Amino acid sequence: MTLPTLLDIEASGFGRGSYPIEIGLARTDGSVCAFLIQPLEEWIHWDPKAELLHGISRDRLQREGYPVRQVARWLNDELGEIGIAYSDSWGYDNTWLSLLFHHAGMLPAFRLEALRRLLSEAQLERWSATKEMIIHEQGILRHRAGEDALLLQQTYQRTLSL
Repeated sequence: MTLPTLLDIEASGFGRGSYPIEIGLARTDGSVCAFLIQPLEEWIHWDPKAELLHGISRDRLQREGYPVRQVARWLNDELGEIGIAYSDSWGYDNTWLSLLFHHAGMLPAFRLEALRRLLSEAQLERWSATKEMIIHEQGILRHRAGEDALLLQQTYQRTLSL
């Protein structure tokens, strides 16, 4: 079975002025990758509550983050051939992805779709309990983009077989 590619984004906060700070992918083969994003000068919004969730400081982004254009190019390289990735928070993630590509001066070579489109009613009914079971079994670190993308992919796979 080919697994869907899952994308997750961590951000500086929610709502107006927020921007992406980390993008993670769970690839079709189950491998994971994630990149921190160096904030642009005009990206000033920072919500301390969001930092408490993801544990990524703005200083760390300045030191370890990749430039916006490089992250956009990486995403196109990763997803261009596949053409699609899925997100469980499409409204937020699509907004942040659009912001990233806008500031990179590039167009995405793929589209982002809501994970919900892939799920049957039976999967939806089992989703939350299955996700919590996987978190408990594997001790997954939440609110990091790569780990969250993998968690979604594993939850998808397990809800198929239940």
